[in-house]
Amino acid sequence: MLGPVLFTPRLMLRPLNGEDLEGYVAFYGEPETMRFLGGVQPREVAWRHLCTMAGAWMVRGFSMFSVIERDSGAWVGRVGPHQPEGWPGTEIGWGILGRFAGRGYAHEAACAAMDYAVDVLGWTRIIHTIDPDNHSSIALAKRLGSTNGGPVTLPPPLEAYRVDAWGQDAADWRARRRA
Repeated sequence: MLGPVLFTPRLMLRPLNGEDLEGYVAFYGEPETMRFLGGVQPREVAWRHLCTMAGAWMVRGFSMFSVIERDSGAWVGRVGPHQPEGWPGTEIGWGILGRFAGRGYAHEAACAAMDYAVDVLGWTRIIHTIDPDNHSSIALAKRLGSTNGGPVTLPPPLEAYRVDAWGQDAADWRARRRA
């Protein structure tokens, strides 16, 4: 593995790898999950995205983690650091398979990923790019303590997507974690 493995009470976060393909294909095939992520995509697109995320560990030294349920070993989703070329900031993003939604897994994993970004990567600011109609992601961003910084433009070919940059400074995150 190219990166660390993080543990929370219920989850393991590890770098993405080829074992995650079926989970990724299921994720990319769920209409509700993909509603704000470009819509349902075929297996081939899921494969390319998985390879891009896995490759970012080698090229950038960080990327999203696969989120694994510790009790079952099931692939839950992907959460973590994300900053493609031209991105509007250092992002912690998330996406969870529908059958795991509502269990608090996205929050649990996002907290671990934000701790990692601040404490290990040394990020001083974290954003979450969120479609203004994505109420569940907005609720999670608020629960994390992030506030809406307004609209931002994503790099090509994503420039047509409407997103706001929710975020907070590392000092604010640390203070929330201590409280």
